Amino acid sequence: MATGDTKLSICSDSLIMLGAAPLSSFSEGTDAAQICDRLYDDIRDTLLLSYPWAFSHKKVQLAQSVDTPTNEWAYEYPLPSDILGPGPRALFTSSGTRTSPTAHGWEVYEASVLTNYSTVYIDYQFRPSEDVMPTFFVQLLKYYMAWHIAEPVTDQITKGQYYQFLAVGNPGENFRGGMFRQAMQIDGAARPTQAFIDYPLLTARAV
Repeated sequence: MATGDTKLSICSDSLIMLGAAPLSSFSEGTDAAQICDRLYDDIRDTLLLSYPWAFSHKKVQLAQSVDTPTNEWAYEYPLPSDILGPGPRALFTSSGTRTSPTAHGWEVYEASVLTNYSTVYIDYQFRPSEDVMPTFFVQLLKYYMAWHIAEPVTDQITKGQYYQFLAVGNPGENFRGGMFRQAMQIDGAARPTQAFIDYPLLTARAV
């Protein structure tokens, strides 16, 4: 379920975890307010991009640009303004059911998809507002914030190490332990098991 949180409430809770005072606003003039205001956006976006969270994905049809590429490709499709990361997670050339993503015949230049396909749909990751983020992700984000701001706020490296452990576990877990692992499991539980789509090669091997 969504939390109704804000950037300010998430940063304040992270500060409370560190034994610091919560924020009244980002313009209150304290070092903690400046640190949180400067670091939060990058930390949130990095965490969003670190895993394909189901709540941060959209499917859209791209609108073809009136401009055409200089060479090689026939069409240009500007990417959505709210996209996170370098490009789409998947690209399709049809809106039909049981359609497979297309891995070839397109590329991303600057903020556009260049291709010869006359119709383009994409799956992409975006930045949802904090008030609709699910509880499990907000809790993970608070741990992430506490981890990254611990040293500049408290001057105590051990506090940062503690919240790093809570967020992602031991170094040997490749940043996929702790609350991150729980969040992945909760996020994955909402996704149905994907069935294999019939492909000629698979059919031939099964005979």
